[in-house]
Amino acid sequence: MSLIRAFTGLRPVANRAEDVAAPPYDVLNSAEARERVKGREWSFLHISKPEIDLAEGTDPYTDEVYAKGAENLQHMIDSNILGRDEKPSYYFYRLIMGEHVQTGIVAAASVADYDSNRIRKHEFTRPDKEDDRVRNVDTLNAQTGPVFLTYKHSSVIDAIAASITATPAEVDITADDGVQHTLWPVSDEAVVRELTETFDAMDCLYIADGHHRSAAASRVAAKRKAANSEHTGDESYNYFLSVIFPDNQMMILDYNRVIKDLNGLNENSFLDEVAKQFTVTATDGEFKPDCNGQFGMYMAGQWYKLEINSSLIPENDPVASLDVSLLADNLIEPILGVSDPRRDKRIDFVGGIRGLKELEKRVDSGEMAVAFALFATRIDQLMDVADSGNVMPPKSTWFEPKLADGLVSHVLD
Repeated sequence: MSLIRAFTGLRPVANRAEDVAAPPYDVLNSAEARERVKGREWSFLHISKPEIDLAEGTDPYTDEVYAKGAENLQHMIDSNILGRDEKPSYYFYRLIMGEHVQTGIVAAASVADYDSNRIRKHEFTRPDKEDDRVRNVDTLNAQTGPVFLTYKHSSVIDAIAASITATPAEVDITADDGVQHTLWPVSDEAVVRELTETFDAMDCLYIADGHHRSAAASRVAAKRKAANSEHTGDESYNYFLSVIFPDNQMMILDYNRVIKDLNGLNENSFLDEVAKQFTVTATDGEFKPDCNGQFGMYMAGQWYKLEINSSLIPENDPVASLDVSLLADNLIEPILGVSDPRRDKRIDFVGGIRGLKELEKRVDSGEMAVAFALFATRIDQLMDVADSGNVMPPKSTWFEPKLADGLVSHVLD
């Protein structure tokens, strides 16, 4: 079995990609999705969030919802909105957001290599979210949400990508958020073979985003293998839908924190406590960190620059030396009393795409007492954590731009 392989993608027929493409299923709630599909009969949200086609208030985790998704998928196939490619293909996929450009490959990635940690993880998963994705894949008999993978860039793949993307794209659409999505199918056997062999020579791939989808693919594969007395390892359920980008093109934004209260402290005593571990400097305006070990803090209409004491940065510990860990271990937990950020309702997280004004808004409204702006986690830090077999704290990375759902799906024959 190879690390990745080409597959016969299920995707929008000619001139239908713009009608079908949708945001990832997990970035919209049901109400937002209902609003998005108004006047959009063929939006992929009818498949990825099928509760929007049932009564408002429908529990999205009922059998009826999963069945509706399968019904909607079949309807789009029967209506010739989605069609299956005839030849196994890879699909070069380019995302453009403002001046940022990244070009990756849509491929089927090996479940066996995920299970053996050749496709490396950096996050824990939640059983309820895994269960949801297992039921989704089983009912649709297809993987429709790609796992976002990355690899240490390769000059060979760069050269192939440059050659392919110099030709006219088959799909070129711009989403509502201004992100451009461009697709080049590649079915030439020689190119497919070269890509497969080049990836197979790599030590590993890394999950950037999609831990629940990849874990679900592993569970579905195990279940189907156990039920198949003629299992060979070549079945499509042994692979999962992925989009793989080189590490030097990835964009990770800051993932910031807001806290509801000062844990019983007044502003002056809180600042005194913070100053024991950080150099605290009031700034004239908003402060966005420009290196590791720096943090912005906003409280009571005032921005501060925080610089952690260098002696508090552990050496040779890829997790504890992350900025998200340094802030949690030296301020958020010991001073503000938030020890379990996964469950504590006093903390919330704000993606960097929203900017520092969103932090000010959350504090100025009185909803939150203090906000922290972080320097973005680097991709090499993510890889170091994954290589060490550890996991990152929750909400450590915010990847942009987001992949679109619906452009290519992987059917489990």
